[in-house]
Amino acid sequence: MLTQTFVHVPGIGRRTERHLWKQGCRDWDALLADPHRYSVGSASRQVAVQTIAGSARALRDRHHQFFASALRATETWRAWHDFRDSCVYLDIETDGRNSGDCITVIGLYDGQNFEALVKGEGLETFRDRISHYSMIVTFFGSGFDLPVLTKRFNMRFDQIHLDLCPTLRKMGIRGGLKKIEKQLGIDRGEGLEGLNGYDAVQLWRRYLRGSDPALETLIAYNREDVVNLERIAEYTYREMRRATVGDQLCLF
Repeated sequence: MLTQTFVHVPGIGRRTERHLWKQGCRDWDALLADPHRYSVGSASRQVAVQTIAGSARALRDRHHQFFASALRATETWRAWHDFRDSCVYLDIETDGRNSGDCITVIGLYDGQNFEALVKGEGLETFRDRISHYSMIVTFFGSGFDLPVLTKRFNMRFDQIHLDLCPTLRKMGIRGGLKKIEKQLGIDRGEGLEGLNGYDAVQLWRRYLRGSDPALETLIAYNREDVVNLERIAEYTYREMRRATVGDQLCLF
């Protein structure tokens, strides 16, 4: 979908993008091959060509920062398929406080391997670990996870960020992560059904009192959060693409 995307060009919105598709401008290559053939609405043709040429170079060079800056938050889903091989699904747990050191676990899943960075046991490696990825997928990460991480590690994220929560809302799917998992038929592991953020706080407190099994359960709970994000991202990408392209789907 990314190479069929034109809404990141200044002056081009979804209406003009759909008009480009209807004209037969199926992707970036088509526009660059014959830019004068297609109407770009009120946008500058020169700017459109420059932006698309830059987009093609950025994708070729895997320069994710270009798309993190160019794509609006509502459109980052378009980059998921092309950057899936360098994508991390992320979720944090906290001790219930609002202080800078409230993070207890950072869960990272790259589509194959899960890693839990635990407070006192690897949490401080987060800056290095996250630097290996081009895209971050979260659920409500814009409102919680990333701001908390930014404060804790005094850092700026340059990755493309797909927040599934507002993206799903655009599709008419509302509610918390667990509710949406049930709507999509995603089951949690044995013993983890019904656990929530409050339970995660209590599990951490039990661990601090000496219960290693409590930490194991907390990590297993976090693992379900991030692993399930991949399946939700797949669904979101597929349905958003269908809704966006509509009757032009045969072109792609």
